[in-house]
Amino acid sequence: MSTRRSVPTLVAKIFLVTVTISTVIALTPALVAAGRWGWLIAFWVLALAIIAVYATRRLVPLKYLLPGVLLLLTLVVYPVVSTFQISLTNYGDGTRTTKEETVAQILGSSVVQTPDAPRYNLTVATTGSTTTGPFVFLLVDPTDGEAQVGTAEGLEPLEGATVTDGFVTEASGYTLLTPTQVNAAGPVLQEFSVPAGDGSAIRQLGIRQAFLGSTPLTYDESADTITNSQTGVTYRPELQGDREFFVDGQGQRLSDQSWGSTIGLANYVRVFTDGRILGNFLKIFAWTLVFATLSVATTFALGMFLAVVLNDKRVKFQKVYRSLLLLPYAIPGFISLLVWSGFWNTDFGLVNDLLGLDVNWLGNPTTAKLAVILTNLWLGFPYMFLVVTGALQSIPEELTEAADIDGASGFTAFRKITFPLLLIPTAPLLVASFAFNFNNFNAVQLLTGGGPFTPDNPTAGGTDILISYTVRLAFGASGAQFGFASAIAVLLFILTGLVAAFQFRFTKGLEDKA
Repeated sequence: MSTRRSVPTLVAKIFLVTVTISTVIALTPALVAAGRWGWLIAFWVLALAIIAVYATRRLVPLKYLLPGVLLLLTLVVYPVVSTFQISLTNYGDGTRTTKEETVAQILGSSVVQTPDAPRYNLTVATTGSTTTGPFVFLLVDPTDGEAQVGTAEGLEPLEGATVTDGFVTEASGYTLLTPTQVNAAGPVLQEFSVPAGDGSAIRQLGIRQAFLGSTPLTYDESADTITNSQTGVTYRPELQGDREFFVDGQGQRLSDQSWGSTIGLANYVRVFTDGRILGNFLKIFAWTLVFATLSVATTFALGMFLAVVLNDKRVKFQKVYRSLLLLPYAIPGFISLLVWSGFWNTDFGLVNDLLGLDVNWLGNPTTAKLAVILTNLWLGFPYMFLVVTGALQSIPEELTEAADIDGASGFTAFRKITFPLLLIPTAPLLVASFAFNFNNFNAVQLLTGGGPFTPDNPTAGGTDILISYTVRLAFGASGAQFGFASAIAVLLFILTGLVAAFQFRFTKGLEDKA
């Protein structure tokens, strides 16, 4: 019997070790080529840890702890560290490229065509997206029919391509763009050029042609300056806000293009020094606390009330009632929220029709907040009903019977015995529910979109909580500000942790009293 058991175990160990080593070996060349030494060390340490723990009969406790530790590092620690790192940068729209790439784009966009500039038959292709690239130029010289591929690094011979009527019509590894796709990618292609040496570059000329032109700009890497040879003006990097631009002596920008860079704690300073942002942050933080607190309190109160009522043995059809009460929990939340957004409609919403009202629920900040709370009550009370129903089963009936013999009323027995005993197992779940509602993005975004908004402040809505406000900053119409949004996300993480820690201390006090 032991031999039969050991064979599958041995096979499983061999398979695990083989897969682990093979995966790390396969990743090593790519990590070395990319210079990701930290990731290389981490993967090899992880591989050795897995082999040491699972390939031997020793370290038995680690066989169970290692998966949990890996999930903790992957799903919690790494995202938090990455978010903090991004919060120290100005990463966002307009700063997604490196400084070297930005300089190349500035020089490339300044290329001008001369009357005798050579031209090429052009086919635009991509190795990625047809709208964002990365793009390449598949060029054919009309004089000799030679095909070349132009990238951001320069020109290379194009081997194995099919050339028809002087144009590349097929090339292995590339997706060729149609004229319609070339037009759609126009804004990106306008900034793309192929370096050709000696200050010259190849740029697009219409849909089917490209030209070899020259630029009056030269970049001095040692001095970190760009000089216009025609005007003699020199441009140097200067910090303006959270971004750097090449500017002349009078502060005039050579280009509106900037690049990603580390700006330290500037995003955090901005949160607490920018009056408008600070005002929004404090106002939204206060509403977030109210929203999370009321969501937990109302759902727990209603769920507990229904659970206590249906826990009475004198109630018939308990299973039927309990099944019906779980229906809101069984329906996907995003569907319920979209349905409820229609219920709150002023003109044809179910709420106004049933109550005979004419209230613009989602158009007024106060009524919109009330609508969000009530909708979240509908979504959340079945969970609390389940939790309390389970907790009630663990309370000995002898305690309530003793209270009844001593003459205590039903409410007194509930207040003195049942409720304190309920709080002990449910308090940690209430803390978790508070943390969930503190970041309950769907409840706000799908119901009100964070609104209503005022004309003077289209960034922060009347029902925005911190997470929806952060998402709007990161992906709003004014342009993505990933660095700034990450700073707010880190602050949100800290606030949630502090509140949860305080609440856990409270639950610890309940256990001590018990």
